Amino acid sequence: MLSRLGPVFAIGLLTAPVAFGLAGTVLPAFGFLPALGGMRFSLAPLAALFAEPAIAASALMSLLTGLSTALVSLIAVMLFTAAWSGTRAFARVQHLISPLLSVPHAAAAFALAFLIAPSGLLIRMVSPELTGWHRPPDLLIVHDPMGLTMMAGLIVKEIPFLLLMTLAALPQVKPARTRTLIAAMGYGRIAGFVFGLWPQIYPQIRLPVFAVIAFATSVVDVAAILGPTTPPPLAVRLVGWMNDPDLSMRFLASAGALLQLAVTALAIGLWIGLEKLAARLRDRCAGAGLRLRADAPVRWAALAVMLLSALAIFAGLAALALWSVAGLWQFPDALPASFELRNWLRVLPHLLEPLRTTLIVALVSTAIATLIAILCLAREDEMGHPPGRGALALIYLPLIVPQVAFLFGLQLLFILIGSAATLTALILAHLVFVLPYAYLCLKDPWRAFDKRYDQLAAGLGKPAWRRFLSIRLPMMTRPILTVVAIGFSVSIGLYLPTVLIGAGRLTTITSEAVALASGGNRRVIGIYAFLQMMLPIIGFAVATLVPALIFRRFRDMQV
Repeated sequence: MLSRLGPVFAIGLLTAPVAFGLAGTVLPAFGFLPALGGMRFSLAPLAALFAEPAIAASALMSLLTGLSTALVSLIAVMLFTAAWSGTRAFARVQHLISPLLSVPHAAAAFALAFLIAPSGLLIRMVSPELTGWHRPPDLLIVHDPMGLTMMAGLIVKEIPFLLLMTLAALPQVKPARTRTLIAAMGYGRIAGFVFGLWPQIYPQIRLPVFAVIAFATSVVDVAAILGPTTPPPLAVRLVGWMNDPDLSMRFLASAGALLQLAVTALAIGLWIGLEKLAARLRDRCAGAGLRLRADAPVRWAALAVMLLSALAIFAGLAALALWSVAGLWQFPDALPASFELRNWLRVLPHLLEPLRTTLIVALVSTAIATLIAILCLAREDEMGHPPGRGALALIYLPLIVPQVAFLFGLQLLFILIGSAATLTALILAHLVFVLPYAYLCLKDPWRAFDKRYDQLAAGLGKPAWRRFLSIRLPMMTRPILTVVAIGFSVSIGLYLPTVLIGAGRLTTITSEAVALASGGNRRVIGIYAFLQMMLPIIGFAVATLVPALIFRRFRDMQV
């Protein structure tokens, strides 16, 4: 009976906030916001937006960032999977990259900044012996005008996500059998994969690719940490306008959010065009009989890109850890002259309130999202079939619609009903983004459950609720805890919902870390970013250790 409520809650949480948020953004964009004196529709906010200096450059930067991030990430994952799937190297790199999925985007951005900055760990390791530099070079690496560092930070974070989506789709196309058949026809490993397997895999990961494009075109935290400042990407400017003390700037911010929605839609439209061009090129190459057997350089290059993306983040995270306990650390010393906990002791009192809010919001939103996902999947069992493509698109709705396009309106809605800057509102905002991940990560393990256990218990006269609580849930402990860890890490990494819905009165570790990005105190930034990184790691450690302890005496339940 309760399972019937799962789809109702899921549909409501996935559509109502987005719909109300979009309405609350579109109306002020056309001048209608009675609370601020906007009593009639007008094009004045749009005219003011296009009169802003360099607004076209900001929009173009956002567009190129989204397309470049998706293109490079997808090509890297495709070539690596094509070249190495089914090998021992593939399994090892997969295990190396998978933990990066839990690292929040802001922490990864800080890690990359601490690694490649002019006074970062990478230059310190080779100076002055190889460079001759005794002072940091005058190079604009972080915040470069072309946004290359920002794109690199997004790419190294989206590669693990797209790799995970590809791995989930891979078993459904029977890669080993197809690879053997294609090899017998004389095709190279990469050409055989692109011609034979990729056309079956890509439709299954198309929505996740759209989600990557939507996120990269409208990202705020990574753009604030690594992106250009003259001018900044569009989403960063929108947040500045929304937080402006002059409330009339809300009209301009809403108009900008409408432009952001158009930029993201244009990026997805251009991507669909690229899909068609790539499909025609693939078909033409296949029809021409290209075997491309001499693909060793491409295979090794794909492996190098995957290893480099993973090692860059791990090295940057090590730099964060070092800075959090560093004493005197002058350039070009590779390591600090001393290590101390004085910085932690000084910052700790200021950490407690953001940490408390972070844990409460993450745990509650993740618990609710996991419960709703379980109810939805239980309802699927009762109906006997999974949801259709329309329902699957609905699950991705909060991930495909740019956050700034509906969070502005959602913030106005909470203000109007008197719930702004409350824990309940913040939990609801986080739940909108956690729920899709909870469902998508739980659906495959749930559907893979051997239903003969349930049938056996039913034959013994056990009622449905008893079978569900005594057999299904205990056997799904490991996947459920993994979903909880993933949802927990997603909530911790959310920046824009916290800034807008929290209205500056409710802060989390992530919002505080990004706020410190404009400062120059690397030790304090290192502490916040290191803690932001450690919280998801602790969550995944708990998800790993608890099932190991529970099932330590059950051989068939061990991994």
